[in-house]
Amino acid sequence: MKQYFSIGEAAKAVHTTSETLRHYDRIGLVKPSKKDEWTNYRYYTEQDIVRLNTVRALQLMDLPLQEIKKVLEYDDLEKIVEFLEQTERKADEKIAALQYSKSKIQLAKAGYEKKLQEHQKSSSTFLKDYPERVILLSDTLEVPTLDNLWNYLSHFYDKVTPALKDQFSFEDLAGIYTENGLTRLFAVCTRYVNIDGIKLLPKGRYLCANCTEETREETLRELIHTAQTTYGTEPKFTVQLIVVSGILHWNYEIQIYVDK
Repeated sequence: MKQYFSIGEAAKAVHTTSETLRHYDRIGLVKPSKKDEWTNYRYYTEQDIVRLNTVRALQLMDLPLQEIKKVLEYDDLEKIVEFLEQTERKADEKIAALQYSKSKIQLAKAGYEKKLQEHQKSSSTFLKDYPERVILLSDTLEVPTLDNLWNYLSHFYDKVTPALKDQFSFEDLAGIYTENGLTRLFAVCTRYVNIDGIKLLPKGRYLCANCTEETREETLRELIHTAQTTYGTEPKFTVQLIVVSGILHWNYEIQIYVDK
């Protein structure tokens, strides 16, 4: 005695919907072996389910339903087997292509995950104790560029009058100083005398965060907010050390004084 399956059971067996099986029936692709003449309910046999699975597999190969129907209506069983063998080879090729694509995606994903981890690490805040530092502000330079960083310290030596040049020396370091809305690049002095543009960065604790050019403004805002809410400090100035990280590329260490 044949075992029959309801349309819901057949749909579940082939991982599709009852409406899809009704559509197959309407177009003559897979007709149920039995249909109740009173209720119009459809009933499927195991052989029907084999045919349904075949249709679903061929659909995954992007074959249109009309072409699938044509193949399954062949009277010659050898032709059906030959067609299915060809389709199987195409499936193997598709799987190989997808596996290759997956390997490339995994490689790209690993790269972006590494960048994300570096970004998360670099964007975390930390406290750092700095000694008293003396800086000389530029009269004109506001932001770092390839041109002004290339021969950076010469700009500051040129700022000093010839008579005082021997009394000045600088660290090989660049930075941005902002106070009262005015932003200037600076050099850190190792020897100096008091002239216009000299600023004293006080000794003490600084709230710091590393960032890139792309995240600099956002990181600065977040750091100021942390200084205000966590340390109860209203920053009077900010310091952004320029950290050269490669040819034609630099990052920043933002510093906010939080000692009271």
